[in-house]
Amino acid sequence: MAMVDEPLYPIAVLIDELKNDDIQLRLNSIRRLSTIARALGEERTRKELIPFLAENNDDDDEVLLAMAEELGVFIPYVGGVEHAHVLLPPLETLCTVEETCVRDKAVESLCRIGSQMKESDLVDWFVPLVKRLAAGEWFTARVSACGLFHIAYSSAPDMLKTELRSIYTQLCQDDMPMVRRAAATNLGKFAATVEAAHLKTDIMSMFEDLTQDDQDSVRLLAVEGCAALGKLLEPQDCVAHILPVIVNFSQDKSWRVRYMVANQLYELCEAVGPEPTRTDLVPAYVRLLRDNEAEVRIAAAGKVTKFCRILNPELAIQHILPCVKELSSDSSQHVRSALASVIMGMAPVLGKVKRCVLVKTKA
Repeated sequence: MAMVDEPLYPIAVLIDELKNDDIQLRLNSIRRLSTIARALGEERTRKELIPFLAENNDDDDEVLLAMAEELGVFIPYVGGVEHAHVLLPPLETLCTVEETCVRDKAVESLCRIGSQMKESDLVDWFVPLVKRLAAGEWFTARVSACGLFHIAYSSAPDMLKTELRSIYTQLCQDDMPMVRRAAATNLGKFAATVEAAHLKTDIMSMFEDLTQDDQDSVRLLAVEGCAALGKLLEPQDCVAHILPVIVNFSQDKSWRVRYMVANQLYELCEAVGPEPTRTDLVPAYVRLLRDNEAEVRIAAAGKVTKFCRILNPELAIQHILPCVKELSSDSSQHVRSALASVIMGMAPVLGKVKRCVLVKTKA
């Protein structure tokens, strides 16, 4: 091949292989993107390679997943952070595909790129991308948008921040449960970037919507957000806004929600303080230890040592130890196994006086 044509060779090979019927050839080509970009140079990568990838209509999820992963580390090949925005269009397209793992990887790569972009570029390029996805006709785009707000928000001017909070509120009330689940999953990350004044109003309003959702799959994800939000709020605000929710969740009609509460409850104790823990969280935890569903008792039993470490020994002995004795002869072997795996950790918590009781219980 003539010397003058050599710079065209890598892109020609790439295009040829990406259209090949053999998936392995297409995969190999995608995984060599960095090599091809180095051969092309930064300018041609920006002007030819990235637009080509943005228009690529490959329908194989494995190829799309590899592309989403490669683009996340592509900033050096397009000329640095000054040109990082050129990587957004192909990743935006990948955020709308049906396959969950491809969307998740595209969101992850967008977050990685966005965290390196200049503030002005975030406002000019990244925020509009988030808004487009959030307004997408297909639920897949709206699901992906939820995972990007925490990157977009911090650099936005006040008016744009207000709009972003409003858009996230709409996502929390979306008609599709999948979108509401994504909003619940990412609420903690988004809340961590929001100013304190709006945390107690806008964010808590979103949280309230999610906790009252008719889908238990949404409510159980809202439970996960309780601990994250509790750490962001002042103790008195946590008691006012989070505590009633978690107490209600501990009695939720869905065992899956109660299971999630059993896993998360100990994390809230430090956020609300000792008195609300004694009056509200201890009774809630006792209910979970005696729950009708074995799965809930398994989760609660597995956290018994962590929960007792937060309490003073008298409270643990008075309220938790009787439940531990009951669980030691539980009808479910899985409950007994979960308890046995953690019970000896209670010994230093309860002190010497009750260690003999604990050993008898384990026996």
